[in-house]
Amino acid sequence: MERKGNDMWVVFAFGSALFAGITAVLAKCGIRKTDSNVATAIRTIVVLLFSWLMVFLTGSQAQIGEIGGKTWLFLVLSGLATGASWLCYFRALQIGDINKVVPIDKSSVILTILLAFLFLKEEISLPKAVGIVLIGVGTFLMIEKKKTDGQKQVKGGSWLLYAGGSAVFASLTSILGKVGISGVESNLGTAIRTAVVLLMAWIMVFVTGKQHGIKEVPKKELGFICLSGFATGASWLCYYRALQDGPASVVVPVDKLSIVVTVVFSYFVFRERLSKKAALGLVLIVAGTLVMLIP
Repeated sequence: MERKGNDMWVVFAFGSALFAGITAVLAKCGIRKTDSNVATAIRTIVVLLFSWLMVFLTGSQAQIGEIGGKTWLFLVLSGLATGASWLCYFRALQIGDINKVVPIDKSSVILTILLAFLFLKEEISLPKAVGIVLIGVGTFLMIEKKKTDGQKQVKGGSWLLYAGGSAVFASLTSILGKVGISGVESNLGTAIRTAVVLLMAWIMVFVTGKQHGIKEVPKKELGFICLSGFATGASWLCYYRALQDGPASVVVPVDKLSIVVTVVFSYFVFRERLSKKAALGLVLIVAGTLVMLIP
């Protein structure tokens, strides 16, 4: 019995990857007609509930009064970066193919490593360097251009811009978190950042004048939007539990393999197929992620 219990972290790690992988698919189902900013604002409510649930489950709410001014500043800044990343990500999903948007978003790990090297003086080991190259080449192969009409090509350039913005802001989130909020319990920091994201998302809704479209959100799409929020929350819960019981050096790469889950689900739901070139790109991204396991 004890052995079985100790091995449960593996199940939670793969659970984290599974829920993270289907988040993008569920989100895309919910933004076919719904404005992406409105969808982001609605789903963030669900994610916020999950993040505070994790805070109370771990009992870290008592630490709020101990957070200093500098830490609050970086929490807010990282929250703004997260919000910008989410807004860009879901806009990219709305107008682009999942199998192209997700690899670019996942490639944020490359920029994070480079920024950490430049600003935090973190060493880039040989395995990390190899991983960066593999992920970079793999991402390039997965976003190959298709022969489409002129209108779709313009749209294609637009999704690429938003997907790139998502990766950049996701990297900034990691760096800001590393610089200023290392002293805050991770779940509490996540909950506070999510509150900032929620505020930012609703400000964007009103700034863009999309608030009137909230009542017009189709019930079916609203369901998918909420489900994507639940999937994100479930992924966080599984991820935290896996880290609690298992080695981070294994849990983190397993979580990053959610891209495989997304590709599989996008095939069955949206019939998005990978070309041989894109499939090779996926293999390289997975290989690059696993190479980073090497100490």
